[in-house]
Amino acid sequence: MKILVTGGAGFIGSNFILYWMRNYPSDKIINLDKLTYAGNLENLKSVKDNPNYFFIHGDILNLNDVNKAMEGIDVVVHFAAESHVDRSIKRPADFIMANIVGTQILLDAAVKNKIKRFHHVSTDEVYGSLNLEDKNKFNERTNYNPRSPYSASKAGSDHLVRAYFATYDLPITITNCSNNYGQYQFPEKMIPLAITNVLEGKKIPVYGDGFYVRDWLYVEDHCRAIDAVLKKGKVGETYCIGGSTEDINNLTVAKKILSFLKKDDSFIEFVKDRPGHDRKYAVDWSKIKNELGWNPLHKFDDWLEKTIFWYKNNEEWWRRVKTGEYQKYYKEQYGEE
Repeated sequence: MKILVTGGAGFIGSNFILYWMRNYPSDKIINLDKLTYAGNLENLKSVKDNPNYFFIHGDILNLNDVNKAMEGIDVVVHFAAESHVDRSIKRPADFIMANIVGTQILLDAAVKNKIKRFHHVSTDEVYGSLNLEDKNKFNERTNYNPRSPYSASKAGSDHLVRAYFATYDLPITITNCSNNYGQYQFPEKMIPLAITNVLEGKKIPVYGDGFYVRDWLYVEDHCRAIDAVLKKGKVGETYCIGGSTEDINNLTVAKKILSFLKKDDSFIEFVKDRPGHDRKYAVDWSKIKNELGWNPLHKFDDWLEKTIFWYKNNEEWWRRVKTGEYQKYYKEQYGEE
């Protein structure tokens, strides 16, 4: 099988490529990535010389790049996206172009090239926000209610993917996942930001009161779920993917990280809340469990600790990415040190 992975130098995309090549070594992987600030080919240095791995430096907004990458492809796994809510608040147009227009260009090329499966990777954030006391969870029938430019752009891309299934008979599947964590995550997202800040002797910025609840999914469990959908999922269907956590708020996560690193709560710094901050996400993954036999294997506390150790042992990696543009962004977002 020949698979095109878009955004394969990013956090989840690179973990997916490593997972796939480890489990299906005879398959060919083509990685199309623009190498924005969040794309890092260092993540893939262990496979860069593998004859079944090919990298194309290109943009999903460039039709020539997409057509070149799509030649002879059986399956597309579409990760490429602008994904950080804070950045979307500052520059929403970038998210509309990458996440909606970029997806449309890929879909057109997929139809033209008669792709056997177009798998679209999306987010639980398209469903909006739950109240803290709400016991309901997002599922595949939950109405869309995006509340940030990022989630709105991902909602738009989800609708486009379903429209190409209905209109052009493009064989698609979609997964909407909860917040991922693990190795190679760019340190603008909460967990790697908190870990690397503490390792640098800096404080962890916590928005508002810190009582924002997320459902944490270890990145390899996410890769396993996509694998299950590609192998056994029904064309045209959506599958929600969640982690093994229950109502853990951001303040608790920050304190767990401090505990693992043997630091006290003085390393927590409450900062001004972001506009439209979603209070709670919770994901019902019973459909993918019942239909495809998938469930998350990695318990949050255990794999949070392993993630912390990874960042401790890969200081050169994260110090390189926390320079330049990242420093400018950090100061804009959280204020001067």
